[in-house]
Amino acid sequence: KMSRQTRPENPDLPTLEAWRPRTAPPAEQFIFERNPFFHRVDENGTQLPYVDRLVLNVSSPDLISAKTATGESDLQIGNLDFTDYTLLKSAEATYPINVMLWKRTLGSRVALIPNLNCGDEGWRTVLRDVRVRRAMSLAINRTEINKAVFYGLGQESANTVLPESTLFKPDYAKAYAGYDPAEANRLLDAAGLDKRDDEGTRLLPDGRPAQVVIESAGESTLETDVLELVTDYFREIGLGLFVRVSQRDIFRSRAIGGEVVMSVWYGLDNGVPTPEMSPAELAPSSDDQYQWPVWGMYYATVKTKGEPPDMPEVQYLVDRLAAWEMTTTEAERTAIWHEMLAHHADQVFTIGTVNGISQPVVRARQLRNMPEKALCGFQPTAFLGVYMPDTFWYEEGA
Repeated sequence: KMSRQTRPENPDLPTLEAWRPRTAPPAEQFIFERNPFFHRVDENGTQLPYVDRLVLNVSSPDLISAKTATGESDLQIGNLDFTDYTLLKSAEATYPINVMLWKRTLGSRVALIPNLNCGDEGWRTVLRDVRVRRAMSLAINRTEINKAVFYGLGQESANTVLPESTLFKPDYAKAYAGYDPAEANRLLDAAGLDKRDDEGTRLLPDGRPAQVVIESAGESTLETDVLELVTDYFREIGLGLFVRVSQRDIFRSRAIGGEVVMSVWYGLDNGVPTPEMSPAELAPSSDDQYQWPVWGMYYATVKTKGEPPDMPEVQYLVDRLAAWEMTTTEAERTAIWHEMLAHHADQVFTIGTVNGISQPVVRARQLRNMPEKALCGFQPTAFLGVYMPDTFWYEEGA
């Protein structure tokens, strides 16, 4: 807690970052001041950063878009979504802000993630059958989601890399991503879910109605809109869908504890990888991978917690990741990436919907040195990080 460089929790901790924290949590406002010992300079020898002080206010997620639209934020990405674009763009005429659209690097803006480690043995057995995962994917009408939620501006796709990546193949995006409820019904029948109750809901092998409780952190209205449509799609193939909302920390701990059957979240963080970037996201490597949190914890803790995978299809990914880490040539790395991406496309470990979505980025009109068009995501751009915020500056009187 006192020495984590990646979390600004201790104002007394020396740092190499451009700004140093002056506020200890918990607080409703966090202040960062320029680090007088920061090591970077511009081409003229002037020490960076240009901006002396950052003030970060904590606010309810529901209010952030409205507060940004009234000019209260000089720079905002977090908790803005594509659905806020019209409101923000209209505010440009009244307030001194500029609204830009950057492309999200996510493999899917909204993805359904079956938990292969869920504690419910009946559901765990069902979800580990690839026919069930494929059926759920084929039941989703991505064209309708794209038109209804994203105004037709997204790309209907499985959860995979984007066309901007050198590793992209159309087959990865199209795998089980077409709308085919008849085939979905056939696959579910073949998987042993061929019995139904009086209301038409399929029955699990143990006799319970096949009603999926999908967990959400409740941080995005887009997720809610998509899930409303998915509820109808699942009903067509005899599956019930109910949404449970909880705070992100609770949601995550419940997933690790096996209490979550399925969750809704983003797809791949890094949808624009190159062969030199690690494919760890495609294999169990972290406990925040909601499709296999227990297996992810096993490798994240160097095999001291969690459990090793007991599915050959998942162990294959672990082995390929280990092989990638031992490669010495780009050709080897590229081949392993394609093997893992093809395996993901075939096994449908996560169910993507639409990607290639634009992200509104709002800046004060006087804030300079930001690109008008860019990629935006946690990986590989670190949201703003790759665009060097230490070189942003204010133009007086703009």
